[in-house]
Amino acid sequence: MSAVSFVIPRFDDTLGALLIGFAVSATAFGMLTVQVFIYYRRFPQDKIAYKVLAALIWLISCVDQAFIGYAVYFYTVTNYLDPLPLATGKPQWTLIIQMTLGAVVGAIVKACFTLRVWRFSYRNWWLTGYLFLLVLAQLSTATAFTVKCFEMPSFIAMLIVKEIGSFSLGIGVITDMSIAAALCFYLQKMRSSHLTADSMVNTLIIYAVNTGLLTSTISLSTLVLFNIMPTNFIFVCMYFVLSKLYAISFLATLNTRKIIRGRGTDRESGKTSSFSMVNESTRPSARMPIQLPVREEISAGSVSFFTLLECI
Repeated sequence: MSAVSFVIPRFDDTLGALLIGFAVSATAFGMLTVQVFIYYRRFPQDKIAYKVLAALIWLISCVDQAFIGYAVYFYTVTNYLDPLPLATGKPQWTLIIQMTLGAVVGAIVKACFTLRVWRFSYRNWWLTGYLFLLVLAQLSTATAFTVKCFEMPSFIAMLIVKEIGSFSLGIGVITDMSIAAALCFYLQKMRSSHLTADSMVNTLIIYAVNTGLLTSTISLSTLVLFNIMPTNFIFVCMYFVLSKLYAISFLATLNTRKIIRGRGTDRESGKTSSFSMVNESTRPSARMPIQLPVREEISAGSVSFFTLLECI
């Protein structure tokens, strides 16, 4: 009678990584929930599309976090002191589905930022189409990775799906960097001699760089860890947090729109359409005398600028 031998995995980089990832992602989900609460309280009369997107992203993130929690419970409580599920068992199904949910949240947020690039670039269809193709490519490869993971007999077989997983994460890094670079490029072109407008442009550039840099760093770290250590859960720990960062960046964009303009909230200023906002923002002040040529230049630039601030 032959004995079946297997290598007992280290708990530090498997269960330990799962617990750390769960704790950090739970904290990030709490921050997202606060952002959603602030958004609905601050902008009760905002556009329906924004409200639906905010609710959808929070709902997907909530299910995502619940799936992470169930996976952690399965490996640490249900199979307490039993290394077989980690060594020879198939990956827990919620752990696999969570990867797709995270990819969906990332795709929604990136698509919204791509629409922002479309407006800032004065409807550059070639650039926007390129970014949308990257977003769809990452979502498609992430879905294919999920399907392949369900076919794996155990975690040891993760090497089989290493290429498609790396390809999906690599596309994510390129997409984040491309969107941030496009936003910075077209924002830089909107600079003028108007100090207020330039200050807003600088704020938006810093925000675009920080957002793209943060998500790109986490995506790149996940990619590197996945290629170096594909059979443990350290890269999964990083991926748990990534989707929450995308969601937080989206809600932060919604919550800071009028703050960047120096305006209040819907509760403070009342319901205002996009067109009236542009008119009020570009209306010259009587206390600030400006020469006619400069005024025309500022007005023309400000109309485009404040119109673009209305998009996500």
